[in-house]
Amino acid sequence: MTDLNDTKTWLDEQLPALLEKHDVPAAAWAVLKDGDVVDGAAGVLSKATGVDATADSVFQIGSITKLWTSTLVMQLVDEGLVDLDEPVRTYLPEFRIADESAAAVITTRQLLNHTAGFEGDIFTDTGTGDDCIQKYVALLEDVPQLFAPGEQFSYNNAGFCVLGRLVEVLRGTTFDAALREHVIAPLGLTHAASGPYEAILFRAAVGHIETGPDSGYVPAPVWAMARSNAPAGSMLAMRPRDLVEFARMHLEDGRAPDGTQVLAPGTAAAMQARAVEVPYTGIMGSSWGLGFERFDIATGDVIGHDGSTIGQNGFLRMVPEAGLAVALLVNGGDVISLYHEIVGRVVDELSDTRLPELPTPPSEPERIDASRYVGTYSADVMDLVVTQDDDGRIFIETTLKGMFADMAEHEPPQELVHFRDDSLIPLQGEHGMHMPHWFLGDDGAGHAQYLHIGRAIRRA
Repeated sequence: MTDLNDTKTWLDEQLPALLEKHDVPAAAWAVLKDGDVVDGAAGVLSKATGVDATADSVFQIGSITKLWTSTLVMQLVDEGLVDLDEPVRTYLPEFRIADESAAAVITTRQLLNHTAGFEGDIFTDTGTGDDCIQKYVALLEDVPQLFAPGEQFSYNNAGFCVLGRLVEVLRGTTFDAALREHVIAPLGLTHAASGPYEAILFRAAVGHIETGPDSGYVPAPVWAMARSNAPAGSMLAMRPRDLVEFARMHLEDGRAPDGTQVLAPGTAAAMQARAVEVPYTGIMGSSWGLGFERFDIATGDVIGHDGSTIGQNGFLRMVPEAGLAVALLVNGGDVISLYHEIVGRVVDELSDTRLPELPTPPSEPERIDASRYVGTYSADVMDLVVTQDDDGRIFIETTLKGMFADMAEHEPPQELVHFRDDSLIPLQGEHGMHMPHWFLGDDGAGHAQYLHIGRAIRRA
C-alpha cells in the first residue's frame, strides 16, 4: 500500500493535468486514512471570475446530503422518538400522496432505503421561507405511487424531503438549524454551509454546464436548486476536509473527535448494512443501506454516496475495513472519468479493495426483439421513448421537463444495444459512462412495466 503522503504528492502533481484532460474547471479533494487527513485543490471556482480553488473552497455536495439527513433521522431513532418500522404518518399525520393506502403504511425505513414506491424526482420550488419544506410535503398529495411500498428500490429525492420535514417536526426547528445543531456543531466543522447565505462567506465554487453540443462548459445561470429540496441535497456546501470528518464519525462508530457520540454505538454500522438490492447501473451502488450507497465487492465493501446539483458534483467513498474515506468535489466537466482516475487510484492504493469497473457495451452486441421494451416511460422530470427500427436497431429519446428543460439542449436519440438479461446499454454513452437501462415487471400485455435507471420510471 502507498503512504498517505505519497498520495498527496501524486494528487498535487497530477490534478492540474487531470482537470485539463477531463475539461473540469476545478476540483478539491480530501483523504482520511487511519485518522490522518490530507487535502488539496486545483483549477478555478468560476470561469467568469478566474478565482483559484483552494483546499478550503466550498463546493455543493448534492445528494451526499442524504447521508446527513439520514444521520439526523437516526439520531431521533437513537433517542426513541422514531420507530423505523412505524408508518411515517405516526409522526407526520399530514403526509399525503395520491395513493391513500400506500401513504398510510409507508415507513421511515422505506424512505431511508428508497423503497417507499412513490415518484421521487419532484423539484417543486416553494420559496425560501422557513416553511418551504412543510409546503413542499403538502404538495405531494397528487404524486403517483409507482409500486407497492417495500417492493423494490427506486431512488427517491422527494422521500428525503419528507424525512427532512420529520426532523423539523420532532426537533421543533428548521431543517437547516437541526443540521447545524445536531451534526455540524458536534463535529466541529468550520467550512460547512447549509445554504447560499453561509456559502458566500467562504471561497465558493460555481457550477458549470454545457448549454449546447459545442458550447463548452460555462458558469451555470443559478447557484443552487430550491431550498425546499434541501434534505435531498439542493443546498449543503462544504470543503472536502469537512466531508471526510463527517465520514470519520461514521467510521468510528458515531463518535466525534472530542468523544461525543453523535450517533449511538452500533447505529452507524446499522446504517451501512446491506438492506435492499439495486439494479446494476455501474455508477450507483449494488445495494443500499439506511441512506448509504453500497458497492458489494468480494475484496472488501465500499460505501458512500454521490451528489449532483446544477453543474457541481460530489463523490464520497469509504472503505470501513481500511479506515479510509475519500471525498472529491468538482464544478463541471467529465466528472465520472475524473472520479475514476482519482478516487479509483486512492482506493486501490490505500486499501485491499478497488472500485468496480464501469460497464461497457459488448463489442459484438446481440440483435434482439425489443418489443417488450418499446414504448414511452414518463416521470415528472422527463419522458423516455424507446423505439426499434426495421433494421432491429434500438433507440431511446429523452425529453427533459420542468426546471431541467431549460438547462440543456435537446439531445438526439441514443442507440441502445443488448447488455444482459432484461437490460440495454447506450452504444455511445456520455463522457465515457454507459449506464445500463433495465426493463422490469410486466404491464399485463407482455411489455415491461418500468424502465429502471436508478429510479423506476413507469410505462405511460
